[in-house]
Amino acid sequence: MANAKNVLGTQLKLCCGNSGYTREGFCYVPNDDIGNHSVCAIVDDAFLEFSLVQGNDLVTPRPEMQFPGLQAGDRWCLCAIRWLHAYEAGVAPKVKLEATHEKALEIIPLAYLEAFAI
Repeated sequence: MANAKNVLGTQLKLCCGNSGYTREGFCYVPNDDIGNHSVCAIVDDAFLEFSLVQGNDLVTPRPEMQFPGLQAGDRWCLCAIRWLHAYEAGVAPKVKLEATHEKALEIIPLAYLEAFAI
């Protein structure tokens, strides 16, 4: 993760505790992360409902996977494609650009992310 860059081209910042593919709190994308968990999102109820309908329950805690379950206002490293699908459906959550890894730009135009920046 050393020297990881965000979508702004600067050093990647912490998204939150216990998040990301590696559960280290940073939305960096290791080589084995085929989901591209690069977007530091601040989830809301509309997005959580959308994700549930898509078959990804982000609300129910799963201790065996070190997953606490999310509530509106929580920060979490989302898959870039899930964020893009939410954007297309009109329910994209806000993002923290400084904590969103540059690999998100392989899927999401920067202008989309900037429009949802906190």
